[in-house]
Amino acid sequence: MGRAFEFRKARKFKRWDKMSKAFSRLGKEIVMAVKEGGPNPDANSRLRTAIQNAKGVNMPKDRVDAAIKRASSKEEGNYDEVVYEGYGPHGIAILVETATDNINRTIANMRVYFSRAGGAVGKTGSLDFIFTRKGIFRLPAEGLNLEELELDLIDFGAEDIYEHDGEIIIETAFTDFGAMQKALEERGLPVTSAELQRIPNTRTELTDEQAEDIENLVEKIEEDDDVQAVYHNMA
Repeated sequence: MGRAFEFRKARKFKRWDKMSKAFSRLGKEIVMAVKEGGPNPDANSRLRTAIQNAKGVNMPKDRVDAAIKRASSKEEGNYDEVVYEGYGPHGIAILVETATDNINRTIANMRVYFSRAGGAVGKTGSLDFIFTRKGIFRLPAEGLNLEELELDLIDFGAEDIYEHDGEIIIETAFTDFGAMQKALEERGLPVTSAELQRIPNTRTELTDEQAEDIENLVEKIEEDDDVQAVYHNMA
């Protein structure tokens, strides 16, 4: 049983690590939302979204409340939201969203990650032609009619609605994110998560060995405490 036990233990620790990272990322998002629009979620749509996303990953309520309380304190500093763009090995475009209290530390870390993998950090805006920013909403599929939902939400910016792994996913343009969020709230629909994501316009095929190089780089970047999200155009 030893090997099987170690395998299960390793998988459990990996899940805990990913959960801890998600909680940390959402905690920062809550802090930034409160600093931007105040601690009342009824009057702060960004905070409502952050709390909604926290519930979606089962973040304990006391941690959510603690983040709001901490952000409301004048002693709590804010985070700078900085996007880093570059190319990893094999010409793969990589875009990194960060929230940092020390920009010098973060850019130094990004340069190390990219250079050690054979890539380089580029200029801001250099990947604008590769990625399109879209709103992505996820809802539990149970009890919802996909066709009726599409007809109901098309006027609020729904570009694509489809079902995947027991969820209904709604895609909107970046500019329609707020309108869609409001429409879903008004209908009382159970949104699991609402995020702005960078979607690649085209993807690059790699061999298995090349893909492993990119996966290792992305995993290294994601381990950084300042990183909120990582996007790439690998197929």
